[in-house]
Amino acid sequence: MHFPPQDRAIIDPYLAPSNQNSDNNHNNDHPHTTLTFATSLDGAIALKPGTQTVLSGDASRAMTHYLRYRHDAILVGCGTAIADDPGLNCRLEDAGGRSPTPVVLDVHGRWEGIDSSAMIIRAREGKGRAPIIICSKRVLSDDGRKKSWREKAENALRSCGGKLVGLDTVQVKDGEEKVSERFDWRDVLRYLAREEGLRSVMVEGGAGVIRSLLEEDERVGGGLVDAVVVTIAPTWLGEGSLTVTPSRRTDGRPPVRLKDAKWHQLGEDVILCGRLLH
Repeated sequence: MHFPPQDRAIIDPYLAPSNQNSDNNHNNDHPHTTLTFATSLDGAIALKPGTQTVLSGDASRAMTHYLRYRHDAILVGCGTAIADDPGLNCRLEDAGGRSPTPVVLDVHGRWEGIDSSAMIIRAREGKGRAPIIICSKRVLSDDGRKKSWREKAENALRSCGGKLVGLDTVQVKDGEEKVSERFDWRDVLRYLAREEGLRSVMVEGGAGVIRSLLEEDERVGGGLVDAVVVTIAPTWLGEGSLTVTPSRRTDGRPPVRLKDAKWHQLGEDVILCGRLLH
């Protein structure tokens, strides 16, 4: 894939410095975090949960691989890993073999196909980096029904140099009655920066991951997301499609906006770059 210099110049100001080996660019508690995803004109990223929906054109897909080239890690949820089986490597023609470290958030240990996944296969073949799978500490200590999943995941990751990591989780209220178990994004980002030495991470999806990151960034008053790069495709997916809309503010404050916003056309798609303004 080729992503031309004039297009790179539009996106570069929103990314971490390319000389990331410098300690001056390293925040020990927080890697530079770029939130990036593709959306339809009606704000949807897929027709329905668990379904892969291609929105980006060739030019914006090349941009995605440039973003992968410019980041140390790429993070997705297990729903994306299950539905799309992504390789999460970089196929840019001048990348020199550089790919980001895949990070998969799998709270409950749901990713059953990890041992035959594209991520593992490409890491074994030297065409991508070995992934880090983050699950809850409870899954790592479970000697019951999750023991077989844990052993399968550990064997698959061991075969390519990957890692299975357990982090604490929090209980989050979704709606009036439903309570879900999630990671605290500050813990995730702190772990990636401190323990793995990752200075930049692109968060690529899916909907639950994107929504929870935006909502937690809102709840803590900002600082989790450094930049947003959104691809807007010239299509509608229709009512009932899967959106990444975060919860609406109910405290009277104005809606969250992007600052330093810049629009750029790539093929038939439009790219929006910006930083969150709270």
